[in-house]
Amino acid sequence: PQRGPIQDIRAYQRSLQPSEPVEAAKPSSERGRRRAQRKQDAGATARSAELPAFKEARPDGPVTVVEGMTVREYAEKLGVKSKDLIRALMMRGIMANINHVLDPETAKALADDLGVEVMEVSFEEEVQLQQEIERDDGDLEKAPRAPVVTVMGHVDHGKTTLLDAIRQSNVVAGEAGGITQHIGAYHVDVGDQKIVFLDTPGHEAFTLMRARGARVTDLVVLVVAADDGVMPQTIEAIDHARAAKVPIIVAINKIDKANANPDRVKKELADHELMVEEWGGDVVSVELSALKKEGIDELLEMILLQAELLELKASPALPAQGTVLEARRDVGRGIVATVLVQDGTLEVGDVFVAGSVWGKVRSMTDDRGERLDAAGPSTPVEVTGFNDLPSAGDLFQVVEDEAKARSITDFRRREERQRELQPKPSRMSLAQLFDRMEAGEAKELAVVLKADVQGSLEVVKDAIEKLSTDKIKIKVLHAGVGAITTNNVIFAAASDAIIIGFNVRPERKASALAEKEDVDIRLHTVIYELTDELKKAMAGLLEPEFVEEERGRAEVREIFKVPKIGTVAGCYVTEGVIPRNANVRLLRDNRVVYEGKIASLRRFKDDVAEVRSGFECGIGLEQFQDVKPGDVIEAFVRREVAPTL
Repeated sequence: PQRGPIQDIRAYQRSLQPSEPVEAAKPSSERGRRRAQRKQDAGATARSAELPAFKEARPDGPVTVVEGMTVREYAEKLGVKSKDLIRALMMRGIMANINHVLDPETAKALADDLGVEVMEVSFEEEVQLQQEIERDDGDLEKAPRAPVVTVMGHVDHGKTTLLDAIRQSNVVAGEAGGITQHIGAYHVDVGDQKIVFLDTPGHEAFTLMRARGARVTDLVVLVVAADDGVMPQTIEAIDHARAAKVPIIVAINKIDKANANPDRVKKELADHELMVEEWGGDVVSVELSALKKEGIDELLEMILLQAELLELKASPALPAQGTVLEARRDVGRGIVATVLVQDGTLEVGDVFVAGSVWGKVRSMTDDRGERLDAAGPSTPVEVTGFNDLPSAGDLFQVVEDEAKARSITDFRRREERQRELQPKPSRMSLAQLFDRMEAGEAKELAVVLKADVQGSLEVVKDAIEKLSTDKIKIKVLHAGVGAITTNNVIFAAASDAIIIGFNVRPERKASALAEKEDVDIRLHTVIYELTDELKKAMAGLLEPEFVEEERGRAEVREIFKVPKIGTVAGCYVTEGVIPRNANVRLLRDNRVVYEGKIASLRRFKDDVAEVRSGFECGIGLEQFQDVKPGDVIEAFVRREVAPTL
């Protein structure tokens, strides 16, 4: 017969007890045997008393283990008495009372002893799970909510002018001067409906929020100038919106200009797989002039139409949930944060948690500076009452009382301190790719690709995508021309992607950020070497890696022609040290022009082993004469390390 859970628990308890000596197990007389039996029964009773007994039935599904959870709350979830749980903790050497905050490891261990399945979630996730259950049961009504829109596009294509035109067309005549203050988001009334616009500084903020797990945008309006066409930042914006799986509406601006050519814009968008409806695609496009305020109403109508298709809904009856868009310290008001309420209703006096800070809503103002007592779904508000400065992208959740808020934030702060002391979990890299594939974790390798010229970019992108197999798909999230920038690193970190540079180098700040964020950057100058490396990574045959250590940089100030030697570059060492035996790379406008060795290194007329920062020197390069003033010579050494699989 199959054993029940009680027998399993008792068997587990017995396995924890030290076995009695063999001699003691065989008493010489009948009286001795009875005494041993009584001792054994008493021991078993005591051991079973160590485990809490269920008040009623064992919990059916998994029990959620949440950060900042107290003993009392956990006892209620498990269906056991608090005093029994405290006794079980004491048997583990943990002195606790009913208000003691349990760490997830201890909570899981107790559940394992009781044979209960657990699921570790954040506090916000648990609240959302409970609300989903209530919605499924029909206890909560859902009402339509306003769409949240982010405007993105290339610099100087008219994003700010468009936002200003939308705001001014919406300002009531009595509101001279329009919006009284800038809070990073504002709402627009179109008839009896509302649209919320996020006034974020470009796609960097959009991606940083996505990297923190915040999903605030429902729609992206992509602004493209009719006289300029699709530009590098336009492509970047398309890639960012696609990676976040957000629908795009194209706003073709500046159609009032004489050289405006909307058809060219549509063709260029089609080249980047963004097909507008007029060309048989599914992307909505609107032609407008933000400067002359033409086509604004049509754009707003299209936004509302798209929002209808998305069926955006929320439950105003719930405690408020949202996202912190920005935060600052204000003289006189303390910490002020712009919060977008996404679900539920936020009221003055509500206690809340945002990341590792908590607070109580002291005051709320809307985007027009008017004080509010309550804010419903899709409402941007300025909130005061935070105990510390939250981060942009932190999830905002109303809780029942201050004690709960404190226990959650105290736990999160402890976790943050521990994370700072521990090594970071590594992001996707080529060295780990095969292991992740074998474990079934990696189904897709995301790549951010940068190249020196457009022709190379297209060839390399095509070659990389052709390497996809049944086991793993290689997806180029973004491809662009020019040096690897900090924006590329932020995007790769948010998307768990690797960066491949073909004939280009990362900017100084980008290298430092990639090291900090643990983003894998691979640099190549030969296309078959790049494809070979990717193939080997997918087959798990990576050779030992060569880590590049930059030693120094020198700026070419003058050029000298020396008989029998050739061209010598008169340089000034701007940072680090230039060693005689190091490898060097010649950069012109951040593009690699030459890579090789130093032929001669001199200070005045003397050969030297190295030249340090702040000194001038003459550098001759092996078999290369085309050096120009303004070029940068980068010295580096390659160190071999085994791939970390």
